[in-house]
Amino acid sequence: MAAKVVTFCNQKGGCGKTSLSMQVAGGFARRGFRTLIVDADPQGTATRWSSAAPDDTPFPATVAGLSAAGGKVHREVQKFIDDYDLIVVDCPPAVDSPVPQSALMVSDLAFVPVIPSPTDLWAAVGIRDLIQRTQDVNEGLQARLVPNMVQPNTTLAKEALDLLADFGIPTAKGTFSLRTAYRQAAVYGSTVHALKDQKAIDEVEALVTEALDLLGMPKRAPKAVKRVSA
Repeated sequence: MAAKVVTFCNQKGGCGKTSLSMQVAGGFARRGFRTLIVDADPQGTATRWSSAAPDDTPFPATVAGLSAAGGKVHREVQKFIDDYDLIVVDCPPAVDSPVPQSALMVSDLAFVPVIPSPTDLWAAVGIRDLIQRTQDVNEGLQARLVPNMVQPNTTLAKEALDLLADFGIPTAKGTFSLRTAYRQAAVYGSTVHALKDQKAIDEVEALVTEALDLLGMPKRAPKAVKRVSA
C-alpha cells in the first residue's frame, strides 16, 4: 500500500512545525508504522534533531534531508511512497518558498501549527489560502489547524482559540501546551515519550490518533515491520 503523506506547514516561523513533525512522526513509528520524515527546510532542524540521538537509541523514524529539491519535493516524496506507511513532510516557513505548495500536491493531510494569538492567525492566512487552492486540484487533501504553545489560563489564548472556528480550516481536537519537554526532546534527539512527561505524551498521542483516523488507518500497524533506511 502506498504511504499516506502528512505535511506540517505554515508560512510563519516559530510556530512549532518541526517540533510537531518530529513528535507525530515518532508517534507513528512507535505504533509500528514505517515512517519517513522529509526535512524540506534548509535550516535542517529535523535532521540535526535526529542526529542528536544516542547510537543505542536512535530516533524512531527515519529522516531524509531533501531541502535541495525545492519546488520538486513532491517528486522526491513519490520515490519513497512504496517503502513507507507514513511520510511526514516538515516544510520551511518562508513565504516565497515553493516547497509547501509542492508538498501539498501529494499530501493526504496538512497540519498547520498555530500559536493562538491574533498576530499569528493573521500571519497564517497565506497558508490557509494556499491549502484551499491546492484542494481544488488535490481533492483528497484534508487540513487541520493545530493550536500550539497554548497557555490555557490566559484570556488572550482563550479569545484566540475562539477565533479559530471562523478561520476557514477545521481545528484539531487537541491542543499542545507550552511545555519544556518539547524543547528538551530536540536536545536528546528523541520524542517526549523518552522524557516520560505524561501530559506531553498524551497531547502527542491524541494528535497521532486523530491523524490516523483522518487517514483511515488503524491505530497501530497490523504487524511489526522492518525499518527502511532513507
